[in-house]
Amino acid sequence: MLSWIRPSARLSFFHSKDNKLLLTKKSGESGVKQQVALADVCRAATPAKCHLNPLLFNGHLQTAWTTVKFDDVPVYYKRRMFEADSSMYKGQFAVDFVVEPYETPKDNAEATDKARRYTLPSGLPERTSFLSEEEFQALPSDDTKPMLVLLHGLSGGSHEIYLRHVLAPLIADGNWEACVVNSRGCSQTKISTGVLYNARATWDVRQTVKWLRKAFPNRPLFGIGFSLGANILANYLGEEGDACQLKAAVLCASPWNLEVSSTNLQKTWLGLEVYSKTMGSSMKRLFEQHVEEVSKNPRIDVEAVRNTKYLHEFDRALQCATWGYPTEGAYYRDAASIDSMLAIRIPFFTVQAEDDPIASVDALPFQEMTQTPYGVMLTTSWGGHLGWFEIGGDRWFVKPVTNFLNTMAKEIDLGTPFIVEHPEKLPGHIANHFDLSKDPDTAPKPDFDPMRRKLAMKMVQ
Repeated sequence: MLSWIRPSARLSFFHSKDNKLLLTKKSGESGVKQQVALADVCRAATPAKCHLNPLLFNGHLQTAWTTVKFDDVPVYYKRRMFEADSSMYKGQFAVDFVVEPYETPKDNAEATDKARRYTLPSGLPERTSFLSEEEFQALPSDDTKPMLVLLHGLSGGSHEIYLRHVLAPLIADGNWEACVVNSRGCSQTKISTGVLYNARATWDVRQTVKWLRKAFPNRPLFGIGFSLGANILANYLGEEGDACQLKAAVLCASPWNLEVSSTNLQKTWLGLEVYSKTMGSSMKRLFEQHVEEVSKNPRIDVEAVRNTKYLHEFDRALQCATWGYPTEGAYYRDAASIDSMLAIRIPFFTVQAEDDPIASVDALPFQEMTQTPYGVMLTTSWGGHLGWFEIGGDRWFVKPVTNFLNTMAKEIDLGTPFIVEHPEKLPGHIANHFDLSKDPDTAPKPDFDPMRRKLAMKMVQ
């Protein structure tokens, strides 16, 4: 009876068994520094039980509940518009910095962007206003607080409740700083070119991290991405490789293999007529908000975009036309992060639900996780897409995520290099099982590059 009242999801961990990533813990009173494996850190960060709301007893109900509008997690932001430094991806984007609660200045034209220079006519999201130039100039600091960079999901923004659920416990004691990188055109921002974002648009997060590194030279930087934002973040981490400025990252409900996730959505009535149609509609609304600018793009057929119904049709009409992909499948294969994760060279923790109807279990990197020491994947048998709702409305996934981030920031010596137990086993290295009965290994040695892309674009400046 109790198991029905408080049902528990199955927890599973996937990681390399024979090639650990060893982290160094900060020295205690004895002054002795101990090593701990990344997998052990992730396991310790995860509660032993995943008790979810029994009324939301499958992934569809958990996912549906995310659309219920309740707002009990107030997070306040001050916004800054950045002009892109990428020659390939010009335009502007918004970064929202988490700040202490404040009274929204309704009569301050600069704070509210009354002239709507950067903001859509409907105005800024709740609890968000613009930094004054004086406030922005005062932002840089030499403090050593950990700082979290967040990337939201498809057509979302800093206002998303799942994002605020993670932020709230981290900023509650004042020990963390944070900012959200809003994708082009999201979170009520105007675009200044005819191009929106895509699933591998890493330029803005790269520019933001560079700016943060310069403005806050002593802060350890961390990253977290949700859904499509997790896919973008994984691509960014892979592109940066050994040069990555983040100390660790979390990926939540990532679709990973975009083509598989898209194909699975199209296989069922619910997948096609509910999830794909809903996401397609949200992207069409975003498109219409910016149609004046996007329609100036000579590659875009506005009516073709308007005539789409499902997400894959929208991507075919807009993303393929914008970026030159022949099909949405080619776009999905090129923008997927399932190979990119093999190039990541910082510790990362990913949390997925096996009954997620959007980020399909078939698209998860089960095999890939066993080949890299840098990542650990936690899956739950139940949770939906960014759901994991418990009785009372809290989200269970917040616990392992925030526990991991706090452990990395407070207990791990981030100044000591991480140690790969067997570097010769890293992805890209070719195993050699030589013995006297075998021929010498004289075969060509291919160069496996998980970041090799079909679309040639200058990603790193």
